[in-house]
Amino acid sequence: MAKIKDILIKKVNKSDWWHVLPSDKFAYQKRGKFLASTYHQAEFYGHPNFNPEKVKISNPVFGFSEQEILKALFGQTAKAKMLKHSEDDNFYKKRITLDGEMFQKAKSLGYDAIVLICKSGKKSLMQNKKPNSIELNLLHG
Repeated sequence: MAKIKDILIKKVNKSDWWHVLPSDKFAYQKRGKFLASTYHQAEFYGHPNFNPEKVKISNPVFGFSEQEILKALFGQTAKAKMLKHSEDDNFYKKRITLDGEMFQKAKSLGYDAIVLICKSGKKSLMQNKKPNSIELNLLHG
């Protein structure tokens, strides 16, 4: 996985990223800064900035599913943290809480980003290509 991680870091650092400003002015301190690999993907979260951003990461925790990332961060207790999307009125609050827990744990372990890659992204990385869908959570300014 070290080779995949190195390729991922290069692809992330060379790419453009789109960001949707959060409505909570303290979101960056609580959960980091979320970015998407395309303007279209960022639109899911609201209205993205028109101009893309560049980022610099060097030590991300990453996975090809949220479950992989949770396991890397929380080990055996990861399964208890998994959320299933539902019509539950509290789902959004639970999602924000989990994002905050992931942010704090990743920072405490020395990571500078959380990177969620689409399931097919592993094949792209093995071919030294950028995956089609990446969600990036920066843990620093």
